[in-house]
Amino acid sequence: MDAVRVALLREVLAGTEWLGATRRFAGVLRGSVVAHGGGLLLVGTPEYEPWHLAAHLVDEAAWSGTPELAPTLVRHGARPSDPPHLAVGPGRIEAARRGETLLVVAPRESEPLLRRVHDARRAGVTVLALGRGGGSLESLAHETLAVPEGAELDLDSVQHLVSAAAGENAVACVRGRRRFRDRLSRLAEILTAPPPAPW
Repeated sequence: MDAVRVALLREVLAGTEWLGATRRFAGVLRGSVVAHGGGLLLVGTPEYEPWHLAAHLVDEAAWSGTPELAPTLVRHGARPSDPPHLAVGPGRIEAARRGETLLVVAPRESEPLLRRVHDARRAGVTVLALGRGGGSLESLAHETLAVPEGAELDLDSVQHLVSAAAGENAVACVRGRRRFRDRLSRLAEILTAPPPAPW
């Protein structure tokens, strides 16, 4: 889904809770990876791998100048012969430590994945979840965005909104910092300037 389609989807969703919910979740995601700087791990279930979300977050990371948003895609069926960006297996979740963020995208829960997520949380990893809501995953996550069965949006559409909002929020934060720095710089110039010439 390109930027034009995301904009159209947002227009259709104006007045619903989805825009606020996806922006809040994206803000938590962005804040977690930027504040901790430990990297973002992205994992689905053995039946559902969030390829599109990984690709969109890589794009948003590049466009927004926030490399921390680029995830490491953790695949249940990864093989050593796969290209490096596709060869990261579930053992990476077990190796995750404090400061890292784990984003779990799960239309349905998987017991082996839940055990790994539980262990990662105990190790200090920030856990975020996109899924149906309820259940064990929601109780393990620090932040959850639920996409219930029969909702106006499907899980794929929500992922597009989240990735777009994560990049936009990062750009807005960078712009806000620049404005503050510009104002601070201007104030420093005024305060350090020589006094005006007498009349």
